[in-house]
Amino acid sequence: MRQQVSTASIISLNLALQGGGAHGAFTWGVLDRLLDEKSFQINAISGTSAGAMNGAALVSGLAQGGRSGAQQSLEAFWRNVSDRGRLTRYNAATSQAVLGGLGIDIAMFRPFLETGLRMFSPYELNPVGLNPLRSVIRATIDLDVITRSPIAFFVTATHVATGEARIFSNREISSEVLLASACLPTLFHAIELDGEFYWDGGYSGNPSLMPLVRTKGASDILLVQTSPTRRSTIPQNAREIALREKEISFNTPLIDELRLLAELQHQARRRGSPQRTGVFPRLTALGSGRQSDSITAADPIADLRLHRITSKEMNDRSGQSKMNSAWQFLTDLRDEGREAADRFLIDHGTDLGRRSSLDLSRWLQCVGKTEVKTAKAS
Repeated sequence: MRQQVSTASIISLNLALQGGGAHGAFTWGVLDRLLDEKSFQINAISGTSAGAMNGAALVSGLAQGGRSGAQQSLEAFWRNVSDRGRLTRYNAATSQAVLGGLGIDIAMFRPFLETGLRMFSPYELNPVGLNPLRSVIRATIDLDVITRSPIAFFVTATHVATGEARIFSNREISSEVLLASACLPTLFHAIELDGEFYWDGGYSGNPSLMPLVRTKGASDILLVQTSPTRRSTIPQNAREIALREKEISFNTPLIDELRLLAELQHQARRRGSPQRTGVFPRLTALGSGRQSDSITAADPIADLRLHRITSKEMNDRSGQSKMNSAWQFLTDLRDEGREAADRFLIDHGTDLGRRSSLDLSRWLQCVGKTEVKTAKAS
C-alpha cells in the first residue's frame, strides 16, 4: 500500500538530479514514484548529465500529459537509450553477449579495451563525432515545451577552457546543451555552443544546487544521488582505483556546495537577521530571471530544507555498470529507484515542508556548531 504524505496542502519541491550514465535509470524510478503522489508539485529542477536528461523528459512529459504523461516520457527516453545502446560499441552488455556467444570471456580483454580508450581520443576513434544521445533526445523530448515551462530548469555543463560550470536555464536549453551536460571527453567530441566548448557537467556541478536555492516558490530541495556516497572497501587493483577516483571527482562539486550551504545556513541562523555579507554576492550571477533579485541571510538560506534519496544498492554497485544500457538492467534500476523513493516517503514524507531530513551540519567545518532541528538522515 502506498504511503501518502500526510499534509493538507500541496508541497512544492525543487529537485536536484545527479548524473551517472545508465545509473540515471535509478532516478527515473524515483521520479516515477514521486509522480504517483498528488501532494507534490515540482517547482524547479537542476540536473547534470543523466540527471539533466531525466529532468528534460520530466518537464516535457508534464507539459504534454500531466503526471502520467511525465511517466510515459521518462519510460520512452530510457527505452530509446536501451534501443540505441545496442548499436554502440561502448555497450558492455552487448559486447559480453556477442563475445560470450563465441565462447570468449570479455573480462580477458577489458584491460586492453580500457587502455585503448586512454591511448586514443574520440576524435581518432569517432572522427565524424557520432553521438547516439542526439537521436534519443530528438525522438523523446519536446525542447520547445521546456523553453516555455513554468518549472525552472537548470542544466550544468563544464566549460573546457576554464574548467568552470556553466548553468543553462529554460530558454537556453537545446539538444546540444543536454549533450554538453552528458559529454564524457573520453567517449565523445566536446560540444560547441556559441563558439565555446563544453564537457560533462559532472566535473563542475553534479548537480548544481545554488540555482535551486535562489529560485522562488519552494524551500525543500530533494537530491537524488546516484554516485556512491561511501564505499565499504578500499580499491586495490588499477581498474577499481580508476573507477573510485572518477566517483570521487564527480561527487566533489556536490560536496563543496553542501559544505558552502552548511556554512551559509550556520551563519544565517546565528545572525538571525537579513544581512548581505560574505559569499552571498557570489550567488547573484547564477540562474535566470525566475529567481529573486537578492539573497538575504534569512531568505532563503536559513529556511532551506534539504532531503536526499539514494540506496545501499546504488552505493554497492560497480561504476562499470554505468555503461550498461540493457533494458533489463535499466528497469531493475528503475524498480530500485521506486523502492528507494517509497522508503523515503515512509520515513520522511512528513518532514517535507517542515524540516530537513538531511543534516547539513555534517559538512560544517567551523568551530561551535549550532544545534539545528532536523529529522534523522536517510
